[in-house]
Amino acid sequence: MRILVLNPGSTSTKLALFNGEQLQYADNLSHLPAELEACGSIIEQYDLRKQAVLDFLKQKNTPLSALSAVVGRGGLTKPLSGGTYRINEAMLQDLKSAAWGEHASNLGPILAYELAQEAGGIPAFTVDPVVVDELDDVARISGLPELPRRSKFHALNQKAAAYRTAKALARSYQEVNLIVAHMGGGISIGAHKMGQVVDVNNALDGEGPMSPERSGTLPVGDLVKLCFSDHYNQEDILQMVKGRGGLMAHLGTTDAREVENRVKAGDKDAKLIFRALAYQIAKGICALTAVFSGKPDAIVLTGGMAHSELLTGWIKERVGFLAPVVVYPGEGEMEALAQGALRVLSQEEPAQEYV
Repeated sequence: MRILVLNPGSTSTKLALFNGEQLQYADNLSHLPAELEACGSIIEQYDLRKQAVLDFLKQKNTPLSALSAVVGRGGLTKPLSGGTYRINEAMLQDLKSAAWGEHASNLGPILAYELAQEAGGIPAFTVDPVVVDELDDVARISGLPELPRRSKFHALNQKAAAYRTAKALARSYQEVNLIVAHMGGGISIGAHKMGQVVDVNNALDGEGPMSPERSGTLPVGDLVKLCFSDHYNQEDILQMVKGRGGLMAHLGTTDAREVENRVKAGDKDAKLIFRALAYQIAKGICALTAVFSGKPDAIVLTGGMAHSELLTGWIKERVGFLAPVVVYPGEGEMEALAQGALRVLSQEEPAQEYV
């Protein structure tokens, strides 16, 4: 089963060719800013990005007719349950009209569908898009009716790490209770209860632990006073929460590797902040045990910062008493997309339909 995987970003398009689970080729195609600006809207970048994909396939001597399926990273649609979705006209219409928001990832399913059609009508899928929402009703409640909690997290990598952990436990994803912490530029910690992420922090908007660039949950009263202090406008505050918060605010960098090197060199401030980061992640993990009314089957640490043995070691010290802790460094988005398609093609699970 040869699967083409597409992952459009703001200035690049990641591509990969898989033969079953085996990665054959991968590339990250950069697009010149002037080219993208000349297109106008994101949807109008379609022809530019499609040609880049076709050039990639030509270089790899892989005609469209050799593919079994095409998978695109999911864009902004209505909230969905997790899983692999067959791309259909209803989804394409919402993405093309940007009915739920405009983002480069909207092009993922559009490109996948059109290329699949040109390949003879082979299947086109998207897997665990950013809009996955499986929250329990009780988890949506905040202290103000006007501000319900929302599901915005790293669904693709969290789900992929959860499937991998369940397989290692010789059980299905639907049979295990896991706590998965994705640790990257944003940090999301999810409670995976029998195949559903029933509670998770809104990592996109800064809820939860601080991260390399996000503030995390802040003292509410002081934040309100800051907003009305006449020293900052709305954009300033939003930048503090997302972009200039976390490690950037404390240490002037978003690079966790640099922070770890500073810690090892004896920088006491860096050590305090890095330990605080581990402390906040550990607290977030421990809090989610209440979701299961008991201990999870495993705790999973994943994402780019999971490469840091110093950080993961500090987290393990605080949460290891709860359950076995497994570490899967990196994001593995391309592999996760391919695996989602393979589960449907091999009939391990049915494809979901977007309606």
